[in-house]
Amino acid sequence: MKHLKKPYPAQPMVRKRRAVWIRQLVLLLSVIGPGLITANVDNDATGITGYSLAGAQYGYGLLWAVVLITISLAVVQEMVARMGVVTGKGLADLIRERFGVKITFWSMVLLLIANAATTVAEFAGVAGAMDIFGVSPFIAVPLAAIIVWFLVTRGSYKYVERVLLALCLIYVSYVVSGFLVHPDWLQVLHQTAVPAIQLNQGYLLTLVAVIGTTIAPWMQFYQQSAIADKQIPVKHLRYEQIDTFFGAFLTDFVAFFIVVCTGATLFVHHIQITQAKDAALALAPLVGGNGHIAAILFGVGLLNASLMAASVLPLSTAYSVSEAFGWERGVGRTFREAPQFLSLYTSIIVVGAGITLFVPSNRLVFVLNLPNVVGGMLLPVILVLMILLCNDRRLMGRYTNGRIFNVVAWTTTIVMTVLTLLIILSTLFPGLFGG
Repeated sequence: MKHLKKPYPAQPMVRKRRAVWIRQLVLLLSVIGPGLITANVDNDATGITGYSLAGAQYGYGLLWAVVLITISLAVVQEMVARMGVVTGKGLADLIRERFGVKITFWSMVLLLIANAATTVAEFAGVAGAMDIFGVSPFIAVPLAAIIVWFLVTRGSYKYVERVLLALCLIYVSYVVSGFLVHPDWLQVLHQTAVPAIQLNQGYLLTLVAVIGTTIAPWMQFYQQSAIADKQIPVKHLRYEQIDTFFGAFLTDFVAFFIVVCTGATLFVHHIQITQAKDAALALAPLVGGNGHIAAILFGVGLLNASLMAASVLPLSTAYSVSEAFGWERGVGRTFREAPQFLSLYTSIIVVGAGITLFVPSNRLVFVLNLPNVVGGMLLPVILVLMILLCNDRRLMGRYTNGRIFNVVAWTTTIVMTVLTLLIILSTLFPGLFGG
């Protein structure tokens, strides 16, 4: 009787596939960072305030907008990710080379004003968050300024990135808060899927604010500069795209739960707020046994978001301006190696913290409104320049935008242009749209 041949063992094939998956996971983890950090920092003090106001004023009525803007955010940030990987240069560098010094100069002036004003908002967020825990702003703000300054000026890029990635995990506090307040999930899903649009001034302006706060000019400059600094090779482009798309989803996932949390509590009890700190303080008496936990988590999330943004926004500005003028830049450089880069980073932190501490609150409102106006002027220009760059075959080779992607990108640009124009008009002329 002939011996039956034993089947070829599948174990080597399984081990080979497992090794491939492990190698791909290691590569993804080595690349991940710029997209995830950029998107999460977008949920800064101003963003959290905007989402909290949306939930407090209209309940779950704007959740559909949070879902839709995720697509726009992913499209915009993927373009800068692709340009950063393919060219190895930052966005400001490419704009200067392709469109000249004049448009680069004025773009940098507007970016500097917008980012400096937003940095003030971040330190104000630190002060508000620590006030929840009974810490004086004159202790909290200088301490925060010192921490973020040392983080960037005394660390390497890898070290700074790891710290920022670790801080991204704290955003889960908003998700937990969303569950602790016990929302009506059927109502949440219904209003997410079926928009109940209201044609009145308050709703429309809140809608504009929610969408406008999600895509800001600093994001495009920072992510592409971070990718160039990290020197991600073209062969790892798909991993950076995963990093970008996951970041866009995660940041708006957090924003979704901020709206849910405030919608289930502040809206139901008709409590009006003016800033994110008010939302945290109002949660405790409204939720019952879990109220204090929800309030603490909300406050911790606000502190974390403000600290991250206070680190990244000045860094974004320093990167962009240094690229525009051809100065040496990069995290891990010394003051002797990159004096302009680190001096600019330091100056923005000092000015931001100083204004927060010493400018009266009634005058601070003007400063906090500047990012809406200046960012609104800059964003449409940057989006158009990005699309032109992404379609330049001499620059991008075979990595230019496809036809469908261009349709989505131009549609996003047109919508964002209209919305940011409304932001500017509503900020400069509050009574323009009637009562």
